[in-house]
Amino acid sequence: MKAGRKRQMLTEKEAVIMNILWEHGPLFVREILERYPEPRPHFNTVATTVRILEDKGYVTHEVMGGSHRFQAVARREDFRERTLADLIRNYFAGSYKSAVSALVEEEKISVDELREIIELVESKKSVTD
Repeated sequence: MKAGRKRQMLTEKEAVIMNILWEHGPLFVREILERYPEPRPHFNTVATTVRILEDKGYVTHEVMGGSHRFQAVARREDFRERTLADLIRNYFAGSYKSAVSALVEEEKISVDELREIIELVESKKSVTD
């Protein structure tokens, strides 16, 4: 990412491409397109989106045989932390408890998963005590 730039939210198409690059990169545009979920956009759409990501400082390229191979320079963790914090702030009034409650209400999280989260919190708490 370019120095001094505030990290922006990713569009849905940008997020798909970043995830592909984080999981498989560095890749050529045609290789990104091969890994893109259906329905796949046109080659030019992917190429344009990759260039936008590069302009934002999230992706870089190297020239190989007259073509460009792209790789992510922004870290997935940075986006995950920022996106989760924005989601909680914007949709749950800053309450992580409300977010988890919504997951429970919508049956998006199981009792076993909640137990695992509680164990994680408790083990982390015992380390800091």
